[in-house]
Amino acid sequence: MAAADLIHDAVKNALIKDGWTITHDPYVIKYEEVTLHADLGAERAIAAELAGTKIVVEIKSFVSHSFIQDIKTALGQYNLYLGFLEVLEPDRKLYLAISQKIYDRFFTQKAIQFIVQRYQLPLIIVNVEKEEIVKWTKPLNIAN
Repeated sequence: MAAADLIHDAVKNALIKDGWTITHDPYVIKYEEVTLHADLGAERAIAAELAGTKIVVEIKSFVSHSFIQDIKTALGQYNLYLGFLEVLEPDRKLYLAISQKIYDRFFTQKAIQFIVQRYQLPLIIVNVEKEEIVKWTKPLNIAN
């Protein structure tokens, strides 16, 4: 199993502050002979419109020397996890969590916005210093 991401604890604490219960750390995805580890599983039991909502969160720090290599890795992981989750737990929504600094620096670029839209990547943007969620790029109550 890979080491926890640099912003793992900040994302986890931000989710808790936002009313989520962390149910898995890590979240194990097992399909046939393949076992994968997403960073977190969480559930929201409060707030009528979100009650019963379950998510899986893959956390990415984007700290290598190549942002493009990092986004390729993140996109590959996301799609691999998504494929298995669609079969195993279709009611769970998969999110990619990133820091607000990375979002502001890279994810506002037109080319990266294109990739996010093209692959419909739902993001959780977190202020790491405050351990607070700044933005969800896809509403949680969407039925897809």
